Order: sequence, then structure tokens, then C-alpha cells
Amino acid sequence: MQTFFIVWMGQVVSLLGTKLTEFALGFWILEQTYQDTGTITQFALTILFMYLPKVVISPLAGVLIDRWNRRSAMIMSDLGTGLITLVVLSLVWSNNLLVWHIYLALIASSSLNAFQQPAYTAAIAQLVPTDKLSRANGMVQVSFAIAKIAAPAIAGLLMKYFGLRTILFIDISTFVVAIITLISVKFPTFKRSTRVKRKVVNQVIADAVAGWNYIVLRPGLVRLVCFIAISYFTMGMLEVVLWPLLYQPDSTEQLGIVLSVGGCGMLLGSVLMSLWSGPQNRVKAIIGFVGFQGLIVLIGGLKISPFVLAIGIFGYLFSQPIIISCNQAIWQSKVPSRLQGRVFALQQTLERSLAICAYLLAGPLVDNVLNPLMAEGGVVAQMIGRFINTGMGQGVTLLLVLLGIINLMVVAIAYREPRLRYLERELPDRNFKNTKTTTA
Repeated sequence: MQTFFIVWMGQVVSLLGTKLTEFALGFWILEQTYQDTGTITQFALTILFMYLPKVVISPLAGVLIDRWNRRSAMIMSDLGTGLITLVVLSLVWSNNLLVWHIYLALIASSSLNAFQQPAYTAAIAQLVPTDKLSRANGMVQVSFAIAKIAAPAIAGLLMKYFGLRTILFIDISTFVVAIITLISVKFPTFKRSTRVKRKVVNQVIADAVAGWNYIVLRPGLVRLVCFIAISYFTMGMLEVVLWPLLYQPDSTEQLGIVLSVGGCGMLLGSVLMSLWSGPQNRVKAIIGFVGFQGLIVLIGGLKISPFVLAIGIFGYLFSQPIIISCNQAIWQSKVPSRLQGRVFALQQTLERSLAICAYLLAGPLVDNVLNPLMAEGGVVAQMIGRFINTGMGQGVTLLLVLLGIINLMVVAIAYREPRLRYLERELPDRNFKNTKTTTA
């Protein structure tokens, strides 16, 4: 746990810098595009490029991580992302930064993050005893929560008084801190099974197939992946529409405050999971909190206001670390160490694939379909006008209501699925005898 704590501290600092940059670049793009056009598609592309490469590359990255030292993979990712941020800083410094430059930077950094996340997740399983996995995953969610609380408010002030260059410089400094902490510790390794020598390409393909087979041959895990993927679809939609919904030209105040309040909810849920070993039945906890999120989204769509959105995001993000921590603890306790890199990467790819669909669909869906449907005098507006706000530009409210209803329906279906409910009982824990204390 001491080694994990040192690594965790470095990742907290690095994540804070990353979230500062994400907020600053996102607001910069909103100022360049949304203020002039009133459409959210270009902002949606920003989020798409932030996650799509990671989802596409993760299965291959997971295979390689199982063959590499996981600490080295994390160092490589942090170093590469820091260099990309340095390039963006140079463009800002020379007043040459364009929207497409940010798109390219996001694609490159997302590709490197495809190695970072599964390596970090697999490293947790190496470093932390089984009975403390939920707590360790809760600490990881605390780091995300700290960033969600601090980054919007800090980035808003820095953007107002010092500009984008200062934020990018701070981000580069945080990568240095993360790399130093990783260099200063040693990771325990595990005994790898003897492999039949094959060509590299054939071996990589065989390893990827082994990770795929591990999941698909276990019906409970397949159902868990599908259920979590639905929740990521909802979150993907929310990530796209909430920023434009709260955007005010030349001001980061309202957006920063609402996002920071939401981050407080995530911090509270993360601290809860850090202090608590987790529920006895993790699957039921996941189902229950996803249902709670669906109810929040539904209510938020019925009444749009900054106050309601802040409280709704607080409750939504309070649930998120509990869902993620329980989900990761299930995978970490069930998947053998030698397969964890490729399985975790594939798991995250499958779970987040629907989020990618959300990033692709949200902009065109709101701009071209839902906004016209909600225009005053339209058939849909007349039918539901007594329940939610109508008028051109109110397509987001209809989207939130639909997402809330869909989530509650999926939760009802999931609860009636025995292979999912009894997953932890039916699937045995991984064998820990293959772990040894030699350092890597």
C-alpha cells in the first residue's frame, strides 16, 4: 500500500494538471465555435478526439502492457503526453494555435492514455491486497474528484488573469512530478507463463484473442460490460451537452462553479469508497446507483436551471466512483494477473464504445433533430410543453428526459438478469499463487 500511495499521489498531481488543460482548451474552443454558430457539433468533436483513439488502441495496448513493465508503460505515457502539451504551449506562445491543432493534440495524448489507464489499473492489482481493492479504487476515484472540484475553479481564474499559457505550463510541471514518483518506486512483478515462441504479430494477435475469450466465455462478465456501457453512453451525452448548456460568453464563472459543485459530489463518493471496503454485493450496488443516476438525469431534464443542474451533477457524480470502484474491484479480483493488461484494456474499450457513439450522435441529434422538434408550435412541443421547457434550442431538455427513461428501463432489465446478479458468486476469484515479490 505504501508503494501504491506514492504512485497515487503522483497521479493525483498529474491528473489535476490534465483537467486544468482540458477545461481551458474546452472553453477556448467554445469561444471559437459555439459563440458564432450556436451548434454543439464542433465541441462534441473535441470530446470525441479526447476518447476515440484510446478506445481503438486499448486492446493492442493491453496486450503490450502484459509483456512490458507496467511502471515503464506509465512513465512512457506521462512523458509523451507532457511533450505534446509542450508543443501546444509553443503554438499558444507564438499565437498560432488553431482548433485543428487541438484536435491533433487530443488524438495523440488519447493514444498514449490508452497505455496509461490499463497499466495503472493492472498495477493496482499487483500492489494492493484483495481485501483493499475497493478502497484503492476509491482512492483513484478521489483523485478524479479532486481534479473535478479544483480544476474548473482554478482554470477559470487562471484563464481570466493569466491566460492559456500559464495553465499549459502548470500541466507540464505536473507531468514531471508524476514521472519522478514513478521512478522513485519499485513494482512487484508476477511469474509469467512459459510461451511458445511465435512471430511477434502472431503472438500479439493470440494474446488479444486470449483476452477476448476470457470475457466472452463468462456470461456474467459479458452482461456486466454491456450494462456499464449503457451508463457510459449516458455520461457521453451529458459531457457533450452540459458545457454548451452552461456556457456564457467571456465568462468561466457559471460553468466553473457548477462543475466544481459536481466535483464535490464525486469527492464525497470517492472518500466513501476509500474509507469503506465496499458493499458485500458489488453488482447490486452498481445496478442501484446507475438507477439513481437515471432518475437524476430525468429530473434534470424536467427542470433546467444552473442550481438544479449543479445539484443533479453533484448526485450523479457522487454515484460514479461507487459504480466504477465496485466494477473495477470485480474485474481485479476475478481476472488472473497474467491476463489483466489485455483484459482490462478490452473491458474499457467495450464499456466506453457506446460513449464514443454518444460523442458522435449528440451534436447532430440535438442540432438537427431535437431542437427542431422542440420549436414552438411543433407537435412534440405541444405534447410535452406542460412538463419541460420548449422552444428552439431546448432539444437538450428532451434529450435528458429520454436518457433518464432509457437508463431506468435498462436498470429494470439488468436486475432481472440472474447471470449478472449472481456474477460474484458464480465466478471464482483469481489465483494469487502466481505473484512473487521480486522487483521490476
